[in-house]
Amino acid sequence: MVYLAVALLIAAAIYLPQWWVQHVLARYNRKPEANFPGTGGELARHLLERFGLDSVRVETTETGDHYDPNARCVRLTRDKFEGQTLTAITVAAHECGHALQHAGQEPLFRLRSRLAASAVWAGRIGSLLLFAAPFLAFAARAPSPALASILGGFLIMGFGLLVQLVTLPVELDASFRKALPLLEAGYLTSDQVPAARRILRAAALTYVAASLAGLLNFWRWMAVLRR
Repeated sequence: MVYLAVALLIAAAIYLPQWWVQHVLARYNRKPEANFPGTGGELARHLLERFGLDSVRVETTETGDHYDPNARCVRLTRDKFEGQTLTAITVAAHECGHALQHAGQEPLFRLRSRLAASAVWAGRIGSLLLFAAPFLAFAARAPSPALASILGGFLIMGFGLLVQLVTLPVELDASFRKALPLLEAGYLTSDQVPAARRILRAAALTYVAASLAGLLNFWRWMAVLRR
């Protein structure tokens, strides 16, 4: 019964925020705004050049809007890149916010980037430990492979959870301390600002949900291994 309740909580934490985010983004992505002179891609290019980040590219992508610090590139899905909707403009400004964090070498952004890179290796080592746990226990004549399994689970799930927890303040900063002040300073009308804030808040909700789901998963994994 407890495991069913946890599973339902995890499902709600993952899928309900995703539905809400898609609903909000779609609501403001239907029609071009008359006061926008350019597309989301053009705004991104303008903002980057405004802050002297001419070397940062702006490209379309099929894998979701994001800023790639390794390639130094803002990537927008085609509807944001070519659109003149409130969603397109707001999302473009948010991703440029990450480019500003990178250019400013902000500590949390740097920490998040290092953790994300390390998480790949942590996942590989953790998977190897989980696979090898029974053999290690047999070789060491230990009563159970629990120690290797716990360490492997921590490297896979715990490290991922740490990345998610650090990502949340990075995303909030890009939204509410970078993108929104820029948009309020002449790019949006006063009646568009509340909707832009709603878009940014909805996007942040996905990271809150991911952190909560990761925490629940990690707790469940540790509970299983301790039995």
